[in-house]
Amino acid sequence: MQAEKTMTPTHLPEVVEPRNPGLPLDMDWVRAVQANTSAIERRAGTIAARRSVKKDYQAAWLLKAITMIDLTTLAGDDTENRVRRLCAKAKHPVRGDLLAALGVEDITTGAVCVYHDMIPAAVDALKGTGIPVAAVSTGFPAGLSPYHLRVAEIGESVKAGAREIDIVISRRHVLTGNWQALYDEMREFRAACGEAHVKAILATGELGTLRNVARASLVCMMAGADFIKTSTGKESVNATLPVTLTMIRAIRDFFERTGYRVGYKPAGGISKAKDALTYLALIKEELGDNWLSPHLFRFGASSLLGDIERQLEHHVTGHYSAGYRHGMG
Repeated sequence: MQAEKTMTPTHLPEVVEPRNPGLPLDMDWVRAVQANTSAIERRAGTIAARRSVKKDYQAAWLLKAITMIDLTTLAGDDTENRVRRLCAKAKHPVRGDLLAALGVEDITTGAVCVYHDMIPAAVDALKGTGIPVAAVSTGFPAGLSPYHLRVAEIGESVKAGAREIDIVISRRHVLTGNWQALYDEMREFRAACGEAHVKAILATGELGTLRNVARASLVCMMAGADFIKTSTGKESVNATLPVTLTMIRAIRDFFERTGYRVGYKPAGGISKAKDALTYLALIKEELGDNWLSPHLFRFGASSLLGDIERQLEHHVTGHYSAGYRHGMG
């Protein structure tokens, strides 16, 4: 895995990839999708052992990872002040002295992800930065509120200023093999988002099999998802490497057949810098450099940023600092 030694993004550039418009549900394609679980697990088990980067290259990759983080707070005790502090961290995720030592002017995170009620505070705090606000929606995390309310919630979040909407699918459609219902639901959610990009959360830990994960990924992309995302972060099992491999291979298959690139977002349980490097290596090997961009890859995380900053400080000073020195706000 190779990387540039410095990166200086100050905000997200304009999207240059054409947006996935979706296509009619192709049940022959869906039924043909299989997943060799043992082979997938073997492949996933090799990536961390075989791929490592050191010193300046590691620092460069960690800086790149920061630009792909959806800095997230989804707690029941969220307040506007907490969200504003999180937004301040999103604007300046790494201390200035560390960036100067690394030869980087400035970077930001990919987005800030919050509940609907916190959108106005986040939009106000990020005004003029180019950092988008992402909102979880459609009855997050279970997705079991009345259907018309889930659709309406999307519209309210877009109206409030969210530029990205993380929706949750109805898991029962996957578990019962009702792919038409999943397609119709995702299609309506996509329409309700309008110009806002939609990330489809599959809650993979609740889908039973990797074949279900692969088929659900494909159906959501057929329905126009801009991103597919592993988890809400509230399930007992969240992002894993086998699930990631399954989903990104579905993305690759979709691109090869349609020419449209769909993004990927692992979320839940990714808290260490070494894990971020593993995920980036897997993306590079399976999808290529085009996906190493905030427009096509995001981490759903909060504590990950603190550990990355801690590793960057060690790179600069040779010493590890206490974790509490790298808080989110």
